[in-house]
Amino acid sequence: MALLALLLSTILGDLVKHVVKRIRPSANIPSVNLLIVKPLSYSFPSGHTTSSFAVAGVLARYFKEYALEFLSLAFLISFSRLYLYVHYPTDVLAGIILGLICSGIIIYVFDKVRYKNHNCKGTQ
Repeated sequence: MALLALLLSTILGDLVKHVVKRIRPSANIPSVNLLIVKPLSYSFPSGHTTSSFAVAGVLARYFKEYALEFLSLAFLISFSRLYLYVHYPTDVLAGIILGLICSGIIIYVFDKVRYKNHNCKGTQ
């Protein structure tokens, strides 16, 4: 489920990136020395944030005792994108929302399939 959430978030995130085409903040200020290799893709939404929250959302649902840790790690990944100056705050916020939507979609679909299979076995 986590892999499917990751895949869905990557596809949807890339689709939104190519529709919005937002330039990264580091591109607007030439004097910025990045700590990482300059990303070549667009900025909105943050792909790292989207992916981390998509996976964290699924894991938090099924491993409730570690939900705080999963979501905290996703938050730290998101913050790193701001710290590294490769995303605007709204890129990260959109990534959080999109990632959680992707995890919600995957959880919903799997719950429907599981419920359907459970009911089919009970009627035989």
